[in-house]
Amino acid sequence: MSDFSAWVGRTEEREDRLDPVRSNVLLAAIGQPAGLKEGDLLPALHHWLYFWETRTPAETGPDGHPRRGGFLPPVPLPRRMWAGGRLIFRAPLILGELVRKVSMIRSITAKSGRSGDLVFVTVTHALRGQNGLAIEEEQDIVYRGESRSASPEPEAAMAASVETIMPDPVMLFRYSALTMNGHRIHYDRPYATGTEGYPGLVVQGPLQASLLAALAERELGAPLRTFGFRGLAPALADLDLHLHAYRTGTGLDLWTSQEGVRKMSAQAEAA
Repeated sequence: MSDFSAWVGRTEEREDRLDPVRSNVLLAAIGQPAGLKEGDLLPALHHWLYFWETRTPAETGPDGHPRRGGFLPPVPLPRRMWAGGRLIFRAPLILGELVRKVSMIRSITAKSGRSGDLVFVTVTHALRGQNGLAIEEEQDIVYRGESRSASPEPEAAMAASVETIMPDPVMLFRYSALTMNGHRIHYDRPYATGTEGYPGLVVQGPLQASLLAALAERELGAPLRTFGFRGLAPALADLDLHLHAYRTGTGLDLWTSQEGVRKMSAQAEAA
C-alpha cells in the first residue's frame, strides 16, 4: 500500500447557492410534502444536494466515481463507499443563501485483516452561511478489495416509531442525480451484481441517513443539534426499508432495516 501522508491536511473550497428546487425535488421523490421556498430553513442533511463535484467522461472512473487522485488520495483498492459520519448543527442554513464549504482530509489509515486490505479516509467539512458557521461534519470513506458479506445484526425488539418506505430504482436514480453521485451500484444493475457482487441495486447511505434525520426531527419536535450514522450492511432496492426510532435519555437511537436485518444505525439529539 502506498504512502498517502502527503494528502493529509489537503483542503478544498466550494461555494453554492441553496436553491430550494433541489430540496423540493428530494421531498417529492421520497413522498413527502414539498413547497419550500427561499427564506425557509434547509432541511437536515439536504446540504448534501449541493456543492456538486462534476467531472468530464475522461475524468470519471469505471465505477462512476471521479478518477483517483486530486483532492482524495489515489487509493488503488477497487471499492469505495461512504461508511458513516458525524455532524454538529451550529446555526441554520437558509434556502436561497450563498454557502461556503471548506473540506479537509483529516486522516488516512491503512489496515489489513481477515477481510483484506482496507484504507479509511476521514474528511472534515465546515459550512458557513449568513449566520456564520452552520455545520461541522466528519465523513468516513472506506476503500476495500472485493465485496464481502456483512454479518447480519437483528433488530431490537422495541422501537418508539417505525416507518416504511420503498426505495425503488427510480428513487435511487433521482437521489444520485440530485447529489451528482455517479457510482454505478445505485442505478446500473448489471454492474452492481456482476462487477461489485451485490444482490441488486444498493440504496445510497446518505439517502438512508437523510430519511433517519427527518424521522428524528419529527420524533423530537425540534431541529437537530447532533447526528451520527454508520453503515452496517448494504440496503437493496425493491425491498421495504423500515425506519426505526427509539427514545434514549438525551435523544434517539435510530436504524434502518430490511427483512429483519439492520442496514444503518444512527444517533440524534435535538437542539
